[in-house]
Amino acid sequence: MRIAVTTPNGNVGRPLSQMLVRAGIRPLLLTRHPEQIADDLLPHVDVARADSRNASEVAAATRGVDALYWVDPSAMSEDPLADYARATDALVAGVVENRIGRVVFQSSVGAEKRHGAGEIDGLAATEVALDALDIDVTHLRCGYFFSNLLLDVESLRSGRLQTVLPLDAPMAWVAPRDIAEVAALTLLNREWTGRRVQAVHGPANLSWSQVAKILRQELGRDVTVERISDEAMRRGLIEVGMPDAMADAVLGMSTGLRDGFVPEQERSIVTTTPTSLQAWVREELVGWLTARRARSRT
Repeated sequence: MRIAVTTPNGNVGRPLSQMLVRAGIRPLLLTRHPEQIADDLLPHVDVARADSRNASEVAAATRGVDALYWVDPSAMSEDPLADYARATDALVAGVVENRIGRVVFQSSVGAEKRHGAGEIDGLAATEVALDALDIDVTHLRCGYFFSNLLLDVESLRSGRLQTVLPLDAPMAWVAPRDIAEVAALTLLNREWTGRRVQAVHGPANLSWSQVAKILRQELGRDVTVERISDEAMRRGLIEVGMPDAMADAVLGMSTGLRDGFVPEQERSIVTTTPTSLQAWVREELVGWLTARRARSRT
């Protein structure tokens, strides 16, 4: 079975590629930056240069592929949903032209709304496009990545986090490595067919207040979280350089899932994954912060 993986240097793609290698698969890694693939991984994989928003490059790179793990690349532009649409078009072109029979798509909790969830609407459109093809497809509806805490470095370092969500409203938080594990098992399992939705909810729903408490305990320093207005959040995103439409799309991921949203799949043994936020902080965040401090001194 020939398996291709997009965004292999990402938070999910990197561990997924390693897991497939350990399973005896030689995956094909699709990336715009082949030079960034880890040296120790290179003897065990094939690499093709391809921009996931370029239909001709994706189609050329996926010839002979049986199964594909697809991630819509993050957009940072004046029209992020248009970027998602280009990625969807490239995916469809590769699947149709090369008759790829199985796709595992990294989607998000909230894509089931189809509209009104900001950047997640781009993922929803990809789901719809895949569902229209005569293939076997699994949509991984992932919770909020633990690694998203790294996106606002200064807030994390200062211990002052901000959100537009109610501080005591629980939601699914998940370790990217756990998503990779679910993805690997799904790619390697030949028993499923048709259209599937597989939520990946992490070990427990957490509120922002609980997240702050865990960070205080694990980091040994004060961490607070403040609820701010939608407009204040949007203004802050624009101040750090986001285009207006991008700021709206990022904000919409929170506001669109804030009031009365219920995920299509309930938490169950099927959707629950093992890595706790406490474990992720100890194993990854502490090391990341230590390395960043060391770099700032040199």
